[in-house]
Amino acid sequence: MKLSTHLVSAPLHTPFVTALRTATHAESLLVSISDGEHTGWGEAPQVWKVTGESLAGAQACVEGPIATALDGLGPDDLTEALRRLQGAAQGNFGAKAAVDVALHDLAARRVGRTLHGFLGSTATTVRTDVTLSAGDPDALVRAAQDRVRDGFDVLKVKVGTGDAAADFERVRRVREAVGPEPRIRLDANQGWNRRDAVTAIRALEDAGCAIELVEQPVAAADLEGMAWITDRVSTPILADESVYGVRDLVNVIRLGAADLVNVKLAKCGGLGPARTLLELAREHGLGAIVGSMMESHVGVGAAAALVAAYPTTAVNDLDAAWWLRQAPVDGGITYAGSTIHLPSNPGLGVTGLIA
Repeated sequence: MKLSTHLVSAPLHTPFVTALRTATHAESLLVSISDGEHTGWGEAPQVWKVTGESLAGAQACVEGPIATALDGLGPDDLTEALRRLQGAAQGNFGAKAAVDVALHDLAARRVGRTLHGFLGSTATTVRTDVTLSAGDPDALVRAAQDRVRDGFDVLKVKVGTGDAAADFERVRRVREAVGPEPRIRLDANQGWNRRDAVTAIRALEDAGCAIELVEQPVAAADLEGMAWITDRVSTPILADESVYGVRDLVNVIRLGAADLVNVKLAKCGGLGPARTLLELAREHGLGAIVGSMMESHVGVGAAAALVAAYPTTAVNDLDAAWWLRQAPVDGGITYAGSTIHLPSNPGLGVTGLIA
C-alpha cells in the first residue's frame, strides 16, 4: 500500500466565529492510501483551540510512526492495520482518524461498496444542523432567517461570549425571529462558568425559548461543574470537548456530567473508536450525536457514513463542508438544506483532489 499526504486550505464562503476562534479557511491534511488500483481518502483537520494538533504534526505522525507501523501490510489486512494504527503513537487523534478512514475507504472500494454500505447501512441520506456564527444580535437574526430559507430546521447558536445576559438576549432574538418550528441548540464552546451557565439556561427555559440542548457549557476538564449544571437545569447538556476517548466518556457517565455526547472522528481517532463510543453511550442510556470539525467532504463524508450505519439520538452536527466555497476534492457527499446525500459511488465517492 502506498500512503501519501496532501495539505489543503479551502476558503469558507462566510467566516466561522465561535467563542474559541474565527476561521476563514478549512485547513486540513488529506491522506490517501492506494493499492495501485483503488485509493482511499481520509482527513485530519487543524483545530488548534480544540485538539491542539497542527497540520505539520499530523503530517509528521502519518509519514513517520504510522507509516512505519503499517509497513509490510497488504490492502486485505484491515483489522491488523487498524490495530497497529491505534498503537503507533500516543494522542495524534486527527492523524489516526485520517488513516483509519482512508483504510476503511480503500477496503470499501476494493469490494465495490459505498463506505456507509461497507459499515452496514442501506440509507441514502442523513440530516444535519447548521451553525450560526457568534455575532451581534442583528447579524445572528439575519443569519438564522437565511439558514431557515436555505432549508435548515435545526439551528446551532454559538454562545459563551463571556456575557451570559447578552447570550440570553441573542438567543431570545433568534427564537423570536424564526418562530416556534426550527429547533435551536446552543454551543458555548467552554465559554461559560458554571453559575453563568445555569443562570442563562434557566432564563431561556423561563422565557419559553425551547432550547433543544446546550453543548459544552464549561471548560472541558470541569466535569464536576458540568454535572452541577446538568443537575440544575431541565435542558439536556451535551459533552463535546470533554470527551475524546473511552476513559473520558466513562468519567462523564460516572459523574452524570451530561445527557448526551458529541462523537467526532478527529477527537477519538477514527471510525473504529467512534463506534465504540456510540455503543458505550447507548449501553449507559446516554444520548449521542456525531459532529465534525472544520472539515471538507472527506472528513464529513466519513462521519455521515458512520451516522448512516449507527443512528444517533438527535440530529447530527455535520454542516462543516457546507461552509466551503469550493471543495478540495471531486465527488463525495452533497447538501440539500439539512439533508446530506450520501454518494452512490464506492467508498466515500471521492475521485481525487481538485487541482
